[in-house]
Amino acid sequence: MRPEISRIARRLSLPGLAAWLLLAAVALPGCTGSGPHARGGVLRIKGSDTMLLLARRWAEEYMRRNPDVAVYVEGGGSALGIRALINGEADLCTASRTLRAEEAQRLIEKQGSLGLSVLTARDALSVYLHPDNPVRNLTRAQLRGLFTGAITRWDQIGGPPLPVNVISRSPNSGTYLFFEEHILDGAAYTETAHIVPTTMAVIQLVRSDPGAIGYGGGAFSAGVIHASVDDVAPTRENVMNGSYPISRYLYLYTAAVPDGLIKDFIDWTVGSEGQQIVSDVGYIPLWEVSEK
Repeated sequence: MRPEISRIARRLSLPGLAAWLLLAAVALPGCTGSGPHARGGVLRIKGSDTMLLLARRWAEEYMRRNPDVAVYVEGGGSALGIRALINGEADLCTASRTLRAEEAQRLIEKQGSLGLSVLTARDALSVYLHPDNPVRNLTRAQLRGLFTGAITRWDQIGGPPLPVNVISRSPNSGTYLFFEEHILDGAAYTETAHIVPTTMAVIQLVRSDPGAIGYGGGAFSAGVIHASVDDVAPTRENVMNGSYPISRYLYLYTAAVPDGLIKDFIDWTVGSEGQQIVSDVGYIPLWEVSEK
């Protein structure tokens, strides 16, 4: 049976406008995809670097099942993806955060619609450490101190006698903004932070420096340690039971209520086949999927 999108209205406050409804879509558990069914065409997806691995896997498998469809996937960050969606340069935007009020306002002004916000997966936003750093758990207060520059040496919090080297994503990143809002409580990142454009760049710098600390999606893990936060490890189980303190949803956004190829792709990603890929990549599906 082909999955249908159920819509959940969410209120959004917009400056200078009355309250508008942003529709959040989730799949109905138990609905599944049913093989090739697209009629052909081109689908442009742009946005979240966190979701780039996932979006590429979705695209590859969807094109394999639908040979007449071409799916183009680009990263660059949630902000760039949202901008492309607003300007009509993308059919779908991948994002690791919700729309900001000013983005929603521009979308209404440019496209005449708020479209849909589709929940596609869950993620344990992970704190990366070098394997030689003996620290394995950090409190949220310590994370705030490390990333704002209040804590400059690891031995201030029981770690090795090394300076802290903060690695951060750029402000275009939804992960940057999510971390700023939920860990830094809106405070500024330290001026000494190394700003890099991609999660893989964060990983590369952290695994090359025992004093480094960074953050990013839970599916990225090569050569780094994922620290516990407030004594809770960033595991699938802890995300699903709500105990890990900095988990989040990953989204697909449309500029209008989707139909045709766009709706078909969305239905497939939130169905059993798309959610199996979520699990395979290393993120957490919206509901339990059978293991291969």
